[in-house]
Amino acid sequence: MTNAIITSAPISNQATSDDQLIGLWLHGKKELTRQAYAVDVARFRAAVARPLSSVGLGDLQAYADSLAGLGINSQRRYLASVKSLLTFGQRVGYLPFNVGAALRMPQGKDTLAERILSEAEVHRMIALTTGARDSVLITLLYASAGRVAEVCALTWRDVQPNRDSGQVTLFGKRDKTRSVRVSRAVWLQLCELRQGAGAAEPVFRSAKGGHLDASQVWRIVRASAKRAGIAGNVSPHWLRHSHASHALENGAPVTWVRDTLGHATLETTSRYAHARPDQSSGMYLAV
Repeated sequence: MTNAIITSAPISNQATSDDQLIGLWLHGKKELTRQAYAVDVARFRAAVARPLSSVGLGDLQAYADSLAGLGINSQRRYLASVKSLLTFGQRVGYLPFNVGAALRMPQGKDTLAERILSEAEVHRMIALTTGARDSVLITLLYASAGRVAEVCALTWRDVQPNRDSGQVTLFGKRDKTRSVRVSRAVWLQLCELRQGAGAAEPVFRSAKGGHLDASQVWRIVRASAKRAGIAGNVSPHWLRHSHASHALENGAPVTWVRDTLGHATLETTSRYAHARPDQSSGMYLAV
């Protein structure tokens, strides 16, 4: 247990109070991320009602138990925020130990398969979507496997030719940049949508001329799914899931899918193969 809690030697103390530590930890993060993390940590501090330097594993476990009535994703988010703060606190020398390293995250049923559309469903969504902008938006969410915030933030500077087709450069989670090549068909749709727009202009413009925001994209995708007769609370992220699953099913190397989605590990990408396996021992039963 000791080895799980103590990490590498920290640098000299960079904070003198819990509030200062939290400010350092939040610095440089995107505004929405800062807001979400601040709320998560405030919830934790109110629950334990003691300085971070005196928080023990028992406090963390009690807090985790208090979240049991929430959905599994909410539990994991709240605890991940606290674990991140404690890791940072130990790294900068404010906390002597990272007690969060020993806390086990709650595990729930993997429902990924429920959020993967069939190829026919994706094509039907695109075909039934009216308006060039919205049709290209849904196409690119699927073709690039981009997260909604990454696609919303695109400018035409991020769209470049690549041999006989093109590519889009996405910037998002963990401040990582990745370039994703798209098919010639998708590239031609992007070129037609541009219509002489400048390099700094948004690829997907709102009615007011700025970037579409995530809530608008959610409404567009949900309406498209409804027109296509698809049940469920379909979100833009379903198109990302579907990209990964379909690419693997069609023979794409798992390392390519990992890099396209921006996953940190192959383990994360491999979830898609397990979610929709093409073989299992059940295929060998006489039933």
